[in-house]
Amino acid sequence: MVSRAERGLVADWFWTIDRLFLAAFVALMGIGLMMSFAASPAVAERLGLDSFHFVERHGVFLLPALAVMIGVSFLNARQVRRLALLLLIGAIAMMVLALFFGVEIKGSRRWISIMGISVQPSEFMKPAFVVICAWLFSERSRHPEIPGNLFAIILFGIVAALLVAQPDLGQTMLTAAVWGGMFFMAGMSWFWILLLGGLAILGFVSAYVVFPHVAERINGFLFGEGDSFQIDTAREAIIRGDWFGQGPGEGTIKRILPDSHTDFVFSVAAEEFGIVFCMVLVALFAFVVLRGLTRAGALQDDFTRLAVAGLSLLIGFQSFINIGVNLELLPAKGMTLPLVSYGGSSMIAVAITAGFLLALTRRRPENRAQPRPFFRAAESVAAE
Repeated sequence: MVSRAERGLVADWFWTIDRLFLAAFVALMGIGLMMSFAASPAVAERLGLDSFHFVERHGVFLLPALAVMIGVSFLNARQVRRLALLLLIGAIAMMVLALFFGVEIKGSRRWISIMGISVQPSEFMKPAFVVICAWLFSERSRHPEIPGNLFAIILFGIVAALLVAQPDLGQTMLTAAVWGGMFFMAGMSWFWILLLGGLAILGFVSAYVVFPHVAERINGFLFGEGDSFQIDTAREAIIRGDWFGQGPGEGTIKRILPDSHTDFVFSVAAEEFGIVFCMVLVALFAFVVLRGLTRAGALQDDFTRLAVAGLSLLIGFQSFINIGVNLELLPAKGMTLPLVSYGGSSMIAVAITAGFLLALTRRRPENRAQPRPFFRAAESVAAE
């Protein structure tokens, strides 16, 4: 144990970090490793691989993810902004390269091969995008002569265009939801609320008309049309698990679930460990989101307030989409469960997100302030 009397980089880090936040992230990583043992062997065997192929790869990515999360958490707010800017530039550049030289999987070009490792640049774009948009929104109040909101809108347009071009409409919707939430917290007027809301509806309708696979998934969700094998199988797994599950390794429905180790790991958790375990898992994600929003509401600096809130929403919305698809509350969409699903890019990217959150919520003199109104939209509207 590190003593409070000690002085040094590690000691200062230990006593200023949000240890509950840290414990929640480490717990999710541990659950992810456990679920890899439960969900991935059947998938590996179907692909003709060693039974523990994905388990081993999950473990290989887990250690760097933990190191990245801890390492990033040592940064201060300025260093977080600089790292996010470099990461965003690199991710956008790789997203452009992926459109021309990327690996095509199921009709989408979202991955690029680096030294034999498939990397999904959009995963790394998300936390960096949130941090840079928080900085742009905050510049509006600090330097009114800088059109921070306009720059944030342009940046969102670039990112959304690249995501649609892949195409990856699920990530587009996730990014739009987080960006819209941050814009609202930054104090957007009703004009922008109505305009962006209208554009969101228009974009949704356009996606339904232009992309056949989107229409197929929405029709399948609303009317039961088309191939619903994965969704139906996931539902059977959840029902079979009942309250306390079939027991570790005793799941059988998971063996015919194609994406049991990625998009439908929540259903495997329900089958083997039960609904009670799934409720604990949901409670962990809810804790991360609510603690993040609560900590953000107590911060005085606009940048850190918006960044912490946006990063919390990013984790919250992504987990909500994944779990909602598993429970048949949302149309089918391939999206990982943060820190739990298999996937190297996703795990490292979420570790960066967690590291940013831990770094920006550390107890520092500049972060000590009286609680202030969290949402500023009402104030802006009243001023108008």
